[in-house]
Amino acid sequence: MQSLRSFYNPAHLVTGLSIWSLWFVALYGGQGVGCSVAPPPPEDGPWTWLNLALGLLSLFAAGILLGLAYLFHRATGRPNLSERERFVASVSAAGHLIAAIAVVFIALPILALPPCA
Repeated sequence: MQSLRSFYNPAHLVTGLSIWSLWFVALYGGQGVGCSVAPPPPEDGPWTWLNLALGLLSLFAAGILLGLAYLFHRATGRPNLSERERFVASVSAAGHLIAAIAVVFIALPILALPPCA
């Protein structure tokens, strides 16, 4: 069994979408808590403290996922890899990239919509 630090551990096949799902829960949970504790005025539009916090969380998550996609992509080019190791690294890179794209796509309404309206 490979160490979790290894790029070729099959557990990494699901880490991208797992990080995405944790971000998704934090995004909508944070919005719900923020709107119930200290809702920003709707006339402020999308430029509120809550949207700023959710946007920063989204940028952080997308950055982490893009960085991991890059690292896994680089790991596919190492010499002397077995087919299994190359497969795990390339599918993991693709999973992290897809998760990063999903973060950006789902976070886009933060730029246009008031959070609690």
